[in-house]
Amino acid sequence: MTKKRALSSLTLSGIVLAAGATLLGSSALPGRPQAPHGLNILVMGTDGRSTITAEEKRKFYAGGVACECADMLMLVHLSARRDRVSVVSLPRDSLSELPPYRDEATGQERPPRPVKLNGAYAVGGAALTVHTVEAMTGVRVDRYLQVDFRRFIDTVNQVGGVEVCTPRTLKDEATKLHLKPGKHRLRGGPALQYVRSRKVDRAADLGRIQRQQRFLLQALRGTKASGLLTDPVAMGRVAGTLLGAPRVDQGIGARELVELAAALKRVPAKSTEFATVPIAGFNPVREGVGSTLAWDWPKARAMFKKLREDRPLLKADARPRPYDPPRMTKSVTVRGSAYACK
Repeated sequence: MTKKRALSSLTLSGIVLAAGATLLGSSALPGRPQAPHGLNILVMGTDGRSTITAEEKRKFYAGGVACECADMLMLVHLSARRDRVSVVSLPRDSLSELPPYRDEATGQERPPRPVKLNGAYAVGGAALTVHTVEAMTGVRVDRYLQVDFRRFIDTVNQVGGVEVCTPRTLKDEATKLHLKPGKHRLRGGPALQYVRSRKVDRAADLGRIQRQQRFLLQALRGTKASGLLTDPVAMGRVAGTLLGAPRVDQGIGARELVELAAALKRVPAKSTEFATVPIAGFNPVREGVGSTLAWDWPKARAMFKKLREDRPLLKADARPRPYDPPRMTKSVTVRGSAYACK
């Protein structure tokens, strides 16, 4: 196992805009050729806070103690024909099993052990997270993306903010998010609050996942409407901000990002799909692991089989509507058009 990546803090947020630009391409993981069929990208966000200033932590309520976990995980599939994007969110509290790995501190080989899914990153960084997700889903990860608080804030600001909409009041006492019903254009800091909020209602992390997916869809719509995706110069600047310093191991390349970004312009909202792994409920509490979510394995396996076979998650005529807030054991896969602001 490679050493843990020295990346600053990754957040659930960074993924959103990041994926909006990177779904399309990046450099291959070591030893893995360009994907011959569909392209699978794992987007990771940790709860680290080292890349933003003390003032920003106070202003956007992003302080606290970080566990350096990957609290946000999205598996993004771009079809072989580049005409469909499927996004599957993996809840951070899912019960998972670390595959055998080498301890970074001692160099010793460690056997498999159960953990919450977000804990794989704390143990072995991006590499162990990739292997853990591959073992759980059976889906090969061709690329991965890491975005920290700093790059998320700066990238959102660089594209002029992202418009979000809500039919109900969204209020979170922890992040101090407070949005009234309607449309709102969020700059970097407030956008960070929006995608981090998990105490808006009883849906907790599942509600936060839905807001992240809504944000991603709106980020895609905004960058397409502005012509950014087909402007190589402007896209190059965004890619530089998004990817950060060379010392941060991203598993993606700026050149491929710019070259392939134009492909997203051809993907309409109705050809984007958003899902969360089907959940069966809670597992019994495990010592050393805590309370975890149990996947509905028959449904989850069927979902990941479709990704492996480069097939859509939804039937051609399906137009399901999302629950808002979402319900734990009633997962609904929706088209991006269901999340689009009207």
